[in-house]
Amino acid sequence: MPGGPTTVHSAFDPARTVLRILTPARPPLSADAGISMLASVVSNSWTWDPSLYRGSAEFYAHGRIPYPRALADALSAELGLDGSGRLLDVGCGPGSLALLMAERFDEVIGLDADADMIDKATEFATASGARNTRWLHMRAEQLPAALGRFRLITLAQSFHWMDRPKVAACLHTMLDRNGMCAHVQATTHRGLPHADTHPVPPYPEIDELVREFLGPIRRAGRGLLPAGTPSGEEQIYQQAGFTRVRRMDVPGREVTRTVDDLVAAVFSLSSSTPHLFGDHRSHFESRLRTLLKDATPDGLFRERTREIAIDLWQP
Repeated sequence: MPGGPTTVHSAFDPARTVLRILTPARPPLSADAGISMLASVVSNSWTWDPSLYRGSAEFYAHGRIPYPRALADALSAELGLDGSGRLLDVGCGPGSLALLMAERFDEVIGLDADADMIDKATEFATASGARNTRWLHMRAEQLPAALGRFRLITLAQSFHWMDRPKVAACLHTMLDRNGMCAHVQATTHRGLPHADTHPVPPYPEIDELVREFLGPIRRAGRGLLPAGTPSGEEQIYQQAGFTRVRRMDVPGREVTRTVDDLVAAVFSLSSSTPHLFGDHRSHFESRLRTLLKDATPDGLFRERTREIAIDLWQP
């Protein structure tokens, strides 16, 4: 049972959790020993499941800082995008990047493993008048799915959730001649300190509150990620036959965020999706809002977004 107990406690007791999962007949462990044992059990056993982002779609667009137009401009300039060709956005979420790029292609296809994300992407596409878009509820591991070939394939904050060798090998076969795969590395739920007219968000206190409710080890769907998400994308792309041709950087910018924005940002994360809190969700949100309101006199925060790195890979 690598995902841990299904019940949620307002006070996390790692020793008791480990005992319930592993060795109910043994004497109690210390908290540190319990955490260590639990981490060792789940470190190599995490697998994707449909609950990974359950309930977060409604918070995603509000809680995540939008990708800047400068990102689309940089890709257009580098790749000579002229409104022709096709884009595939793998792990598209609610269409955050795909819709930003839609006017630069004949056709845009976004796919995501979360049905609610696809519903939101469809809703936002309709509202924006992006009629050249199509949205598919499917996992990246189900590609190529007879979708054809593409001028550009994008993966933005999504590749780490996939069977990366399998997906990379498949994407290698889905590009047009001279097509590119763009691996977008960004952090859109929180930025860097930039206090001028408003305070910076109290992220250490937010993180501590999440740990109080969900425990010290990062949650992810029905499992745990003690070491975080995997890295090493460069080697995976290379093993799939790709060659990196360039890295581009898009600078950060200053943004103002509200209490509602930051509450939505917390619920947009796989590690703190609403369903993980169970019956304690309302209590958690009340505590979170109190924390945020106590940190700013006018309900506003100021921060600078992180730089976005784009690695361009060619077959």
